[in-house]
Amino acid sequence: MSSRRNFLQKISFSAAALPFMSLKDTAPAAVEKNYDGPVLRVAIMGLGSYGTRVAEAMQQCTKAKLVGVISGTLSKIAAWQARYNIPAKNCYNYENFDAVKDNPDIDAIYVITPNALHKEQVIRVAKAGKHAICEKPMAVNAADAQQMVDACKKANVKLLIGYRMHFEPKTLEVIRMRKAGEFGAIRFFQGLSGFVIGDPSQWRMNKALSGGGAMMDIGIYSINGARYMTGEDPVWVTAQETKTNPAKFKDGLDETIQFQMGFPSGAVASCLSTYNMNFLDKFYLNGEKGFAEMQPSTGYGPIEGKTHKGPLTQPHITHQTLQMDGMAALILENKQPVVPVDGEEGVKDMKIIDAIFEAIKTGNKVSLSWQK
Repeated sequence: MSSRRNFLQKISFSAAALPFMSLKDTAPAAVEKNYDGPVLRVAIMGLGSYGTRVAEAMQQCTKAKLVGVISGTLSKIAAWQARYNIPAKNCYNYENFDAVKDNPDIDAIYVITPNALHKEQVIRVAKAGKHAICEKPMAVNAADAQQMVDACKKANVKLLIGYRMHFEPKTLEVIRMRKAGEFGAIRFFQGLSGFVIGDPSQWRMNKALSGGGAMMDIGIYSINGARYMTGEDPVWVTAQETKTNPAKFKDGLDETIQFQMGFPSGAVASCLSTYNMNFLDKFYLNGEKGFAEMQPSTGYGPIEGKTHKGPLTQPHITHQTLQMDGMAALILENKQPVVPVDGEEGVKDMKIIDAIFEAIKTGNKVSLSWQK
């Protein structure tokens, strides 16, 4: 399974049908069918293809409910109102959504817009007194990401990042096995993340909006995956960039990056991020006593994998359904996930991306420090 962009490239629905495609065949009901507790009321900002995917998945949630929308396109707002029964008072555009501070019927806003817009929009959400959920990467660099964290702390609201894999059952089983020592000391991680990007005019190929190329889109999966699979944060990175089509991948838009990371334990990682190769969605974890292999490892699912003990057989539930219910539990009940999804987690990934770009620019090994 490829990334969400690759998936959307290949489906054959028309542009008109895409915003409301049915996901019922891949969205079984969440586990807690008889849940009778508080519900997180969410507005989605950015009504594109991934916003649609989240909205459809939320129809199966028990702890989170879609109640509002924020968009610059009036026709999308009208269509979402009709489909999801959203009242007019919960509909905003990008200019007036600060008024949500006076709307007690919205608890949180999920920002699903181009990367470069996240910082300003999340800070505005925080100033409006609403919890912020931000799609990854959370910003275009670590400095901007830290400003987002600081703004949410100042406003006393939560900032969560859209790490759906942190709630995925097979992924969590591998993490459980690693924590239980079933792999022994971790020695090596490999992460392969890539697909051939399509339309060159899309915002992801505009550095001003994306902040970069493949690394800011698909490469972050291997970065974050290396961290939750090994259970460590890297202390150094090295990286090399390959560009075969400079006309398409202009300055600041990376096509293919190979990068390596070293961890405090001595474990190492070798990863690939690319917009020029399909069928790359694989994690491999090697320990002194065993291994885990996942392919696909981060696609929409079902995730497939095995360890030295046999196949991973945990059930598939739509990732965004699990994510939104898990985030609702975190916000409403302070129930912490196995792997953090807070803003600080997102800042770490951005620091690693910054270091990778620095390593490419200088040709040097770049050290990372996690002291506050």
